[in-house]
Amino acid sequence: MRAREEALGLKHRSLLAAAWEYGVPIYTSSPGDSSIGMNIAAKALEGNQLLLDVNADVNETAAIVWDAKSRGGKSGVWILGGGSPKNFLLQTEPQIQEVLGIAEKGHDYFLAVTDARSDTGGLSGATPAEAVSWGKIDPDQLPGTVICYADSTIGLPLLTSYALAKHAPRPLKRLYDRREELMTKLKDAYFASGRAAEAQAPKR
Repeated sequence: MRAREEALGLKHRSLLAAAWEYGVPIYTSSPGDSSIGMNIAAKALEGNQLLLDVNADVNETAAIVWDAKSRGGKSGVWILGGGSPKNFLLQTEPQIQEVLGIAEKGHDYFLAVTDARSDTGGLSGATPAEAVSWGKIDPDQLPGTVICYADSTIGLPLLTSYALAKHAPRPLKRLYDRREELMTKLKDAYFASGRAAEAQAPKR
């Protein structure tokens, strides 16, 4: 993508090209529910063997969160809009706690910019208070959670401008380049928790 932009002499990089350049992984919560999924499905009719590993996406996103938490850091979610990507981001904590059996309390920060409201059903009940019940948000941090009811095309530029104006650039984490390392760390924690052996034990 980046090479194509350079070949075309494009001035502004696309989101995907910028993510590649800075080592930021991008995940899609519902690959089949997209133009990419539709095109891959069409190719399958021609005999193409390409398959998307959605399990890897679930585990890698959990691994990114666990890496931060296991080193004494914090995790936060910044949600623009809603729908399936919202839960995909938040479910990293239940994956760590409930499924993998690793002791954790939930995300430390929650900021959502949305034009959906819970009284009309647009939020599907997915408020920070509801997220606490699933272990998605640390209950001790609930008072500091924020939902900004605004259009994302307004909220994103304002928050981005504020962040760029108030904070110096930080060293790049290059999470995309560290995926194998992070997955190994998550797998080690999973087996150390005893949950893996528990799942493999014969049922009586």
